[in-house]
Amino acid sequence: MIAYTMVGTRDLEKALTFYDPLFAEMGWDVCWKDDSCVSYGKETDLDFPRFFVGYPFDGQAASVGNGTMTAFQFAAPEKVDKLYEIAISNGGSDEGAPGYRPQYAEGFYAAYVRDGDGNKLAFVVYPDEEEK
Repeated sequence: MIAYTMVGTRDLEKALTFYDPLFAEMGWDVCWKDDSCVSYGKETDLDFPRFFVGYPFDGQAASVGNGTMTAFQFAAPEKVDKLYEIAISNGGSDEGAPGYRPQYAEGFYAAYVRDGDGNKLAFVVYPDEEEK
């Protein structure tokens, strides 16, 4: 089980403008917040993985790794569409509009975005998870 993922930022307030509405739509809580980072998850469930965004601990500028991406799974394409819309309207950039990706699997539906620092996120529906 993954405990947490952390992505770096150069501007925490700008990052929160992007991430707060996304995680609110996903039903995640703000579990920790100070002047250097924020974490999202389920505040009362320590087994639920957390997602952190913040300034790197070494004090150096945040940088993005090529090929690094965090994916969030949902049951319906409409949720992917909504999250993509929220991300783009709050400073995110398009890396792949919502749609089916049959090259990965029949019924695989996804959207890809980057936050203001270039961190890449995916919102996906696996074929066996799609609501009928």
